[in-house]
Amino acid sequence: MPETAKHEPFSRLAADVAADVALEHPGLKAIRETKGYSIEELSLTCGLSTSEIADIESGKDTDPTKLRRIAAALQLPETALIDAPAPTAPVENRSVS
Repeated sequence: MPETAKHEPFSRLAADVAADVALEHPGLKAIRETKGYSIEELSLTCGLSTSEIADIESGKDTDPTKLRRIAAALQLPETALIDAPAPTAPVENRSVS
């Protein structure tokens, strides 16, 4: 077991991970503003509350479903806000010829 895991409480590790994830979307507010949307207008367009959008912009919330809704509302590809690759179908056992 790594030394840091032995000594740091879980909440501290979770906070560090959350901070790292928050760094992934520092430009969301700039993108929204460049596209000409206020938080209120984006809220109406994507169906999220203004506080949800503010939490996403500040990095407090990184729910992929919400990020997809925002990307669609801003007419952006999902990959612009979500760095995770799209899920693929599982590979079945196939014989190689």
